[in-house]
Amino acid sequence: MPFKAYYLSPDGELRCDISEMEIKNAFESKQGLLWVDVFETTEEDASFLVQTFDFHHLAVEDCLSTETHAAKIDDFGDYLFIVVHGINHIAESEIVETAELAIFLGPHFIVSNHNYPLYSVEAIKRLVEEDGRPMKRGADFFAYALVDTLIDNIMPTIDKMSEVAEAVEEEVIRNPQQTTLEGVMKLKRSTLRIHRVITPQREVLNRLSRGEFPIIKSEAQIFYRDIYDHLVRIQDLNQSIRDRADHALSTYLSSVANRQNETMRVLSIVATIFLPLTLLAGIYGMNFENMPELSWEWGYFAVLGIMGFVILILVWRFWAQNWIMWGRKRVKWIKPFAVEPKKLVGYIERIAKQSLL
Repeated sequence: MPFKAYYLSPDGELRCDISEMEIKNAFESKQGLLWVDVFETTEEDASFLVQTFDFHHLAVEDCLSTETHAAKIDDFGDYLFIVVHGINHIAESEIVETAELAIFLGPHFIVSNHNYPLYSVEAIKRLVEEDGRPMKRGADFFAYALVDTLIDNIMPTIDKMSEVAEAVEEEVIRNPQQTTLEGVMKLKRSTLRIHRVITPQREVLNRLSRGEFPIIKSEAQIFYRDIYDHLVRIQDLNQSIRDRADHALSTYLSSVANRQNETMRVLSIVATIFLPLTLLAGIYGMNFENMPELSWEWGYFAVLGIMGFVILILVWRFWAQNWIMWGRKRVKWIKPFAVEPKKLVGYIERIAKQSLL
């Protein structure tokens, strides 16, 4: 079965890649600190967890299931079962995918379970193999390290989503297309997925940080509070990106509507200009014998002159009503947000005047 286990003995000796029998002996000794990381959980792994650690079968079923579970914390007396979420960075998807990390936290052991490779867990493994430092302060601090690293790995995704939101905002103004709309919807769905896992996770970290569980020592509670603060910041940033996506969608729809309005305006101008011209051409295109203008020497040029006069009048009318912007002076509204230095506290001339007073 795919797992990796570490044991830090009471005398500070670190043993890596221990066997199943050594795991059982270390667990029954109730000394030192045992960490077992199980990934790609199978039925065999579930049996091992139940038989070796006597975990509740409902908690083990959550580890075995590949479905996404809400962040939670269950107190089974001798141990805590904690479910938290991070980002699945190995998933090849255009929408952010989340990954679940389940932790069994006891006084002298940690069992972590995840069905997808997590960079955060691999980082903790490297630190443990170097000098065992994350395991030296106890199970509660080691669980903090696992959760804190998992949450920290959410920030790069948030930063990337913020860059995408900025690019989408520019695109919906400059050149709104169908692909732009698809980008906006993918961004909204990504923020929704993060919101769905972060919101219940805040309550889990809040409970861990306020002394509700004896397994979490008082000196470790402030560290869980720090993770809670990180979650609040991530949620605020994610909500900001979600609002930007909503605004981008509104801007896209407005831009498309404005384009259609511009198209209809051009068609209306052309139709309005050529409608009287078509009327004149239709009248003088009739072949009645008693039309007096047919025998007039200057009739052809007179009709052309009337048509030209009608065109000029209609163009002037549209220009006067701001339907035609050609030849008009455009007002530049965008200016740098700079203020006069004299209005700023700390400006050297202002300080000099105040000192003279």
